[in-house]
Amino acid sequence: MIEMKDVYKTYPNGVIALNGISVRIKQGEFVYVVGPSGAGKSTFIKMMYREEKPTSGSIVINGVNLAKLKDSRVPLLRRHIGVVFQDFKLLPKLTVYENVAFALEVIEESPKVIKKKVMEVLDLVGLKNKARFYPNELSGGEQQRVSIARSIVNSPKIVIADEPTGNLDPENSWGIMELFEQINDRGTTIVMATHNREIVNTMKKRVIAIESGKIVRDEARGEYGYEA
Repeated sequence: MIEMKDVYKTYPNGVIALNGISVRIKQGEFVYVVGPSGAGKSTFIKMMYREEKPTSGSIVINGVNLAKLKDSRVPLLRRHIGVVFQDFKLLPKLTVYENVAFALEVIEESPKVIKKKVMEVLDLVGLKNKARFYPNELSGGEQQRVSIARSIVNSPKIVIADEPTGNLDPENSWGIMELFEQINDRGTTIVMATHNREIVNTMKKRVIAIESGKIVRDEARGEYGYEA
């Protein structure tokens, strides 16, 4: 599903963000990416949806080599990848329903299919009754649920999450993680960068630890491994 081979990333200012990363993630896995701030986690995550390109090496996602992918083909790639951010990135002037539907409108799905899929995912994330609300009328946890609904409405094979509980209180964080577990149980591959030690240690998923741009630990049922 995801394979990186000898990936290096050096930014124009000379900072080496990734230093020879090689890793394979199979379909249906749930993987945490951990490490200290500045270790290269965000760059690692951004490589997977082609927000960043490697300086050298190959990145293959679902059979597509991202290092060789033309910029014009990136939107097509992202139709098969759901992305969830720490700061939600919802469109403030659109309702909950419209925010989620937007992901299907850009691929010109029919109105009938859009309505069916949007209401199904809003039901999954527990917000079917708030379809007509606007983002500013929701709590932070509810906004993140909308973001997750938007990321999965097109049934992607992979969901990539960058600190999805970073702006949430513990109760909402656990609710979001239970939701991710449900999505993973449906067969979706999840790769999540996080600083949440308690969640990683409790949920016992695969853990990839990155330090100074290198993978220093890769454990099937790992723990966070850093001081809080």
